Amino acid sequence: MVYRLLTMNIDWNKTEGLVPAIIQDAKTKNVLMLGYMNEEALTQTQESGKVTFYSRTKERLWTKGEESGNFLELVDIKLDCDNDTLLVQANPIGPTCHKGTDTCWAEENKSNFSFLSKLEAVIKDRHDNPDEKSYTSSLFKKGINKVAQKVGEEAVEVVIEAKDNSEELFLNESADLLYHYMILLRAKGYDLEDVVKVLEERHK
Repeated sequence: MVYRLLTMNIDWNKTEGLVPAIIQDAKTKNVLMLGYMNEEALTQTQESGKVTFYSRTKERLWTKGEESGNFLELVDIKLDCDNDTLLVQANPIGPTCHKGTDTCWAEENKSNFSFLSKLEAVIKDRHDNPDEKSYTSSLFKKGINKVAQKVGEEAVEVVIEAKDNSEELFLNESADLLYHYMILLRAKGYDLEDVVKVLEERHK
């Protein structure tokens, strides 16, 4: 795919010909790296569809992945409110950092569902490292049938509360359903991301 040049009023003079380019995964929204672009690098990025920077150490243009094959495929470019910083959304092919990690901050580039991701991590830990005092661990111990039964019970409670007028009860039962559903996903060996992938495919 060939990208046409975007009309952006970049203040190249203010930045002495170079602007920071924050690279963000177009899907997970995680920040992958920071590079710098001059006008030529920006043009090449848009024309080739592969993110290209200006290397301050090599003093030349370099396309991310030109040696490793771990390219950044361009999706979108946005200019900030001060006209001196770019937000580049891309699809990474392989790890982004030259050290072999997903990001230059050694973070795993996974989808993040805010608090749900934290809760998912806790549920996984209760599954992998059972705690006798943990309600979640006790459910896993009782087996898949009991976990599935709890999801069914909570779903019925949500339906019942949906017909009434108590927002508090409806939201609390909804939280219980989501929590137990996440336990069921883990018991079956899946994560929220697996369900999201199915929804994304349907959306296409």
